[in-house]
Amino acid sequence: MQLSIKLFIISWLSGLICISCTLPPTHFPQATPAPVIKPGAKTQISSISPSATIPDNSNLAPPNQALKPLSSRSAAINAQLPPSLRSLRDIPAVPGGIAWISLPISSPIPPRIWYQQKPVLVLRDGQQWVALVGIPLQVQPGVYYVIDSQHNNYAFTVYNKQYQVQYVKINKRNFVNPNPEELQRIQYESKLIATALATPWRATTYSPLPLKQPIQGKLSSSFGLRRYFNGQPRKPHSGLDIAAPLGTPVLAPSPGQVVNIGNYFFTGKTVLIDHGQGIVTLYGHLNQIKVIEGQTIEIEQIIGTVGKTGRATGPHLHWGVSLNQAMINPQLVMQ
Repeated sequence: MQLSIKLFIISWLSGLICISCTLPPTHFPQATPAPVIKPGAKTQISSISPSATIPDNSNLAPPNQALKPLSSRSAAINAQLPPSLRSLRDIPAVPGGIAWISLPISSPIPPRIWYQQKPVLVLRDGQQWVALVGIPLQVQPGVYYVIDSQHNNYAFTVYNKQYQVQYVKINKRNFVNPNPEELQRIQYESKLIATALATPWRATTYSPLPLKQPIQGKLSSSFGLRRYFNGQPRKPHSGLDIAAPLGTPVLAPSPGQVVNIGNYFFTGKTVLIDHGQGIVTLYGHLNQIKVIEGQTIEIEQIIGTVGKTGRATGPHLHWGVSLNQAMINPQLVMQ
């Protein structure tokens, strides 16, 4: 029993940050079956009647349950969809990806949309509103739903995607199988990171997306890799690793507010930034941190320098992007 609890703790943290993975992947209940993604395939987005039944796996609030109110969205009225994001309309929604949902709503004020009881990013595209929904890596292929404040439901399809496999050799055994004391530390740190990723919704008068790449360098580990550490399977890589020389300045990809800094077991010196509208970014393995918690930052402001702290085999930046509390592929929202 104690062993199961320890393994669960590490596994849970693995879902939050790329490099802390352990155990075989957890199996999740399947949603309505959906086809495997094929080259050139497009996501099929459709709306359904407000009276339609929501399947159990949708995890949405039932019609008779009051939805948790959001902070005022009137401030986001001018948040237009940047042209560079329109390509998302033609990219199939997959685990770790983004679903594009066109909303048949003409209100001048952004509609309030939830996915699995979490508010999602809504931007104006011409004369209509578009919801951009982050899909967690652990979600099974199938049909899922978002809901608005009037309890209208909109369906979207998540397709299967096979990510590549990566084998990593870790010399420090405790980074693969932490001891009891380290497990306690991991449990504590996982709560801090989870709280930062769940920062309350904050409206902005602009779109926080797209994001600028925080450093230039070689992409050393792509998003979604199915990882094996010393031959042991771990959860998929939920960030993007960018290799760069030690001390390279790391720049903020968009305006925001620092919601957490720390020196953590797996990610080393780490910064998390809230950019508003459900977008939080994470920067791991830093050598130096140049900001403080609560600080408001501007785009391209230096937030730290590249390092190899925590579980890292060499100098690089681990960059994670969370959209509605789902870690997504940063390359989907990069300029």
